[in-house]
Amino acid sequence: MPLLDLLRPVSDEELRALSERNPGWQFERLADGRLVVSPTGGESGRISAAVLGQLYRWNEARGLGVVFDASTGFKLPDGSVLAPDAAFLLAERWQALSPEAREGFPPLAPDAVFEVRSRSQGLEELREKAAWYLANGVRLVVLLDPYLHRVEVFRPGGVEGHQGPERVPLGPELPGFVLETRGLFLP
Repeated sequence: MPLLDLLRPVSDEELRALSERNPGWQFERLADGRLVVSPTGGESGRISAAVLGQLYRWNEARGLGVVFDASTGFKLPDGSVLAPDAAFLLAERWQALSPEAREGFPPLAPDAVFEVRSRSQGLEELREKAAWYLANGVRLVVLLDPYLHRVEVFRPGGVEGHQGPERVPLGPELPGFVLETRGLFLP
């Protein structure tokens, strides 16, 4: 995961402009001001889209909240701006934000986030990111590793590892949602 140490911290507006000027690259800002830069490869993009589709269909059937794609950066309580591959936020939390807050980087932690490992990321890096999410109030973090055919589910109370699963239930945080992994991990 390439990290850029800049001469000064990047503002929210500058971070948004960087993202707009550099399509295909994802920019995230850590709490210490460093930027994380990562391209999305085809395989991780394919899996992220499939996960986003499952999450969207689940939410459409239940109407519990709002689903976000990887282009959405969330400004977390520690000042970092992270953009998960997919995220879910309860409706009442989204509706409590002002229209201005909804237009920018939403200033809160999502209720659930999904991260897909890309070739340029190590599993330990993603586990560190999961810890950052949890420390900032995310209740459910799901890491998908297409290279090891592994799903790890992080909650404030601990971690569950699933090797080669076909289905991973993600309640109670996402009531009734079961992540279908068939077709996500290719041989």
